[in-house]
Amino acid sequence: MKPESRLQALSNFLMTQRAKLHPHTVGLPPGQRRRTPGLRREEVAALAGVSTTWYTWLEQGRDIKVSPSVLDAIAGALQLNTDERKYLYDLALESAAHSKLAHPQNLPVVSPSLERILQELRFCPTIISDRKCQIVGWNAAAAQVFLNFEQVPIHERNMIQLLFAKKELRSLAVNWEHFARGFLSIFRAYYGQYVADPWYAEFIESMTQHYPDFSSLWHESEVSSAPTVLIEFRHAKAGKMLFDLTSLQVQGSTELRCSIYTPVQDTQTESKLSKLLEGM
Repeated sequence: MKPESRLQALSNFLMTQRAKLHPHTVGLPPGQRRRTPGLRREEVAALAGVSTTWYTWLEQGRDIKVSPSVLDAIAGALQLNTDERKYLYDLALESAAHSKLAHPQNLPVVSPSLERILQELRFCPTIISDRKCQIVGWNAAAAQVFLNFEQVPIHERNMIQLLFAKKELRSLAVNWEHFARGFLSIFRAYYGQYVADPWYAEFIESMTQHYPDFSSLWHESEVSSAPTVLIEFRHAKAGKMLFDLTSLQVQGSTELRCSIYTPVQDTQTESKLSKLLEGM
């Protein structure tokens, strides 16, 4: 990522997080009527113990030197969680901008042991993706619930792009925006971690140009390395299906993520999935 792109991402993130806070949540009086939601810059600066000018420069995306201790204070003032803090540090610290360079363009290979796990999770739709959210592996249950990924060209097997491009996925989740936010929060965690890779900025620009609703969801700036959520699907053939999504990081030399959709107990989800698989 170019320095100006990294700093712009930092600026957008700080402004978004500031706008989410209200004076009463940080122990400040409401004060006079506010033209915009959230805290003012001078209020964040005061809470962090830094000058308003310095914080303004940071939020404006100026290329200034920052220290981990000052970032800790900013993170505390903005009430950031663990994933959001890491994202802030990745973007703000100059060393982080060069700590992880782009990997080769070839997709990582799913190991035989991981492939075995995929097949054993017969009634749990499971998708394996890389740090760009490129889908590199899936099981039969995932193909039945989501898409037959085999029919999607390899270069188009990006989960973020498919969420916005495929009408089947848009209609699958009862709350599609909630479904998409979960994947975007994971993608943003990678985005902050790999600030040296220009692929991310290019991908985000392309998604913004082609899918207007991507831009609005992306600018919410949610960050999560492993969200755990309950998702309700309305499958075209099976009807209502409820899954618990668990996202796991696969240990090893390649950064793979295993997204497992476990049928919720005491529902008919597993039996419906069984019938789908029997009809293959």
